[in-house]
Amino acid sequence: MTATLTMPVRNPHPALDAVWGYLAEVTGALGVGLESCTVDNDSPVSAYVALDEQLPGHPGRDVALLWDESHGWAVAIETHSGEDLIVLRYLGGQTVVPPPARVARFVAALREDDHRVGQLTPPSLREATGLADLELLLDRSTRPTRAGAARPV
Repeated sequence: MTATLTMPVRNPHPALDAVWGYLAEVTGALGVGLESCTVDNDSPVSAYVALDEQLPGHPGRDVALLWDESHGWAVAIETHSGEDLIVLRYLGGQTVVPPPARVARFVAALREDDHRVGQLTPPSLREATGLADLELLLDRSTRPTRAGAARPV
């Protein structure tokens, strides 16, 4: 039986609904559901996406996809204690909200142990300047174009 999980509603700010909407697109591209996500509403806003897999070279370690409004996406593994995360790579690029297909390609490359993708140091893509600015950024990045396709980022 398949259960459908919808985005949380009545967040304290519309930007948080926009974050959940973006996460829904990214997790859809990855083939996982929103039930694998958590969002931290503090500044900077951040998200955690649990991935049900292990990466080459890191046996026995759970894998997570991390996002925050300053650095964008990163892949991390949990320590053996399960209490901390070790970031392996940052996606980088021009924006903290790249198209979901680009995030999925980033994860696929790491599954294949491709060290040519991403970067080791956290990029400074934007300052966390408040929920209103984050809402505008997410709206511009995910708004459909006239042809109905997502706007390139």
